Amino acid sequence: MPPILNAQSVSKRYGARVLFQNVSLVVSDGERLGLVGPNGAGKSTLLNILAGREDADSGEVAVRKRARVGVIHQISEFPAGLTVRGVLERALLDGNVPENEHEQRLRELMGRTGFPDEDAEARSLSGGWRKRLAICEGVIVEPDVLLLDEPTNHLDLGGIEWLEELLNYIPSACVIISHDRFFLEAVSNETAELNRVYPDGIFRVHGAYSKFLEERELYLAAQAKQTESLKNQVKTEIEWLRRGPKARTTKSKARIDKAHEMIGELADRNSRAQRSSANIDFVATDRQTKRLIEAENVSLELGGRTIVNNLNYVMTARTRVGLVGPNGSGKTTILRLLTGDLEPTTGTIKRAHQLRVVYFSQAREIDTKLTLRQALSPEGDSVVHNGQQIHVASWAARFLFTGEQLNQPVERLSGGERARVLIARLMLQPADLLLLDEPTNDLDIPTLEILEESLLEYPGALVLVTHDRYMLNRVATTVLGLDGKGNTEQFADFAQWEDWMNSKPVVAAPVAEVAKVAEPVAAAPVAKKKLSFNEQREWSTLEERIATAESRVAAAELILATPAIAVDAAALQDALLEQTNAQGELAELYARWEVLAERAM
Repeated sequence: MPPILNAQSVSKRYGARVLFQNVSLVVSDGERLGLVGPNGAGKSTLLNILAGREDADSGEVAVRKRARVGVIHQISEFPAGLTVRGVLERALLDGNVPENEHEQRLRELMGRTGFPDEDAEARSLSGGWRKRLAICEGVIVEPDVLLLDEPTNHLDLGGIEWLEELLNYIPSACVIISHDRFFLEAVSNETAELNRVYPDGIFRVHGAYSKFLEERELYLAAQAKQTESLKNQVKTEIEWLRRGPKARTTKSKARIDKAHEMIGELADRNSRAQRSSANIDFVATDRQTKRLIEAENVSLELGGRTIVNNLNYVMTARTRVGLVGPNGSGKTTILRLLTGDLEPTTGTIKRAHQLRVVYFSQAREIDTKLTLRQALSPEGDSVVHNGQQIHVASWAARFLFTGEQLNQPVERLSGGERARVLIARLMLQPADLLLLDEPTNDLDIPTLEILEESLLEYPGALVLVTHDRYMLNRVATTVLGLDGKGNTEQFADFAQWEDWMNSKPVVAAPVAEVAKVAEPVAAAPVAKKKLSFNEQREWSTLEERIATAESRVAAAELILATPAIAVDAAALQDALLEQTNAQGELAELYARWEVLAERAM
């Protein structure tokens, strides 16, 4: 069959700014394409062009006849008065799905998603549940290809795992823009980077994100070698040109033309190879105090709901805490308790004298009417960082902004660029304790890597709330886990908290937001089932696979028992290898059976 989507030589620019040029992208059945790239590369714009919601300046996009294209945007909004069920029914009607299929699809999808109240108003849902509903709205019509723009935004860790299972279950091809590296590894079988460093504007690899990283390094290393070779050739040709050759013969003229062509190619390579990265460097104070914050028997109730129950915790210098829990479990509430914005119902919170706390809120408060210059330096044309005065243009350049952008309003910036503005402002404030609430939202992967390095080098204390499991595992030295019922426990890593959550009984949680003052994205999702959907399918086939493996072992042992094989060295070696492999497979299946059996019973 022809591809579902076929974009050939598409280009897009806004004013003088070129997003991408002559980019080609093909999406076929069964492909799960993870699309990455730096902020401002035009990933969302390319997705809109593929969806037919935006026109390219040049090039063509062909959609297979009668193919359905579904789109999940970054922001999930629904009309007032429309219920959860109403949103999905409207999607079925708009998608011209036969009426006799509606009820079956609704039951199946809502059951898999876990909405406890299908009559809840869609607009009243928390951010995480609105995102789930938006994804269900796109999936329920069973599109041939589903285009997802940052689908993990606003989802908690349980929600991301739910999405991974859903995408691996549905038959639709997918194009997924994401900066969540664990998520990309779990769902993609193709990976492409939209980036001007590549001659074609895009670099695509068959395989998940880890395979893409390997292939990209090999490709860039080969490109570097070619550039170095070209440099040497250009140097030779420039020396020859300086001697003033006469273009009297066809051979000389051809060499002169070739020399200029090589010089142009080298300039183009050097231009594309310029890869900038944000310069992130948080500033700590010189405080020597070991104990920064002590929470003793702290409990908090809001709106009749227990947010935190009997929390005891000591925050010491240089501690990097990962704060994890489902949406609505109280992560943002705990951060606000640490800052003093909220006071506990019972218990005490002691803070070191003149403790400097810097709080990065997920609300991303910034006046979008300000120019970039005003947002970065509200009190003049310079900022003071680490005791040094830096001109605003130089400060902006550290965060990958150009001089032309300084006088543009913040509202024209992408989500990732706005996040860099906030980080730039944050870095100007020396802190004993950094509180970061979902700092990874909208940041591209190169900036995430720089942020991780900065947090690892930051000498102060840190509390990090993030759904980026890669960053959490890399940065946090300890994990404070919440269960959504007010209970907290301390763990060595994220995996221990996940096991703790899996051991708890399944309890339906409300979908609508609770206590918005405490948690902007409040509303705990349904607790995770003992076995995930994929694990349940694996469990149902495990006994049959074990029986097959046992038969394989028995067959291998039968071959080894025949007298003839003892005098055939090659056959004996093959038979021994088959026995070893069969026994190894059987041992792995038995081990997997024990793991799943414990959770399934």
